[in-house]
Amino acid sequence: MTTQTSRHLIPALAPLYDKATPVFETLLRVVVGGFLVPHGAQKLFGAFGGYGLQGTAGFMESLGFAPGILFAAIVGGIEFFGGILLAIGLLTRPAAVAATIVLAVAALSVHLSKGFFMQTGGIEFSALWTFAAAYFAFRGAGPYSVDAKLGREV
Repeated sequence: MTTQTSRHLIPALAPLYDKATPVFETLLRVVVGGFLVPHGAQKLFGAFGGYGLQGTAGFMESLGFAPGILFAAIVGGIEFFGGILLAIGLLTRPAAVAATIVLAVAALSVHLSKGFFMQTGGIEFSALWTFAAAYFAFRGAGPYSVDAKLGREV
């Protein structure tokens, strides 16, 4: 295995980059997890103008995911509970893997056929969120997380 040396555009700022990177990774993790939570709440509880389990179940079945109630509960649970876990950095990798799968399926089954741009409901935005969640599936929670406090990872 080779070790990669970091080369900064402005080498004098290397200490700043080194200190800021974990902070910004943490902020990104909190945002990705935190943004999933209300989407899960829409599906599970009908919060924030959502359709609740029954309405989401009908939508799932219209996409071919049957039984719809099961898929609505799974997707809503991953978004709501997985989003919380991701935001606080607990069981980060499993939560991020589950979120990545849900987001990738949404991107491919709902958005891909609508083109690229989000203005037309295309894949652009959902693909971005898929890869943001995937980052934490590979990277882990980082040093500012419950996982790190528990000694699970750095």
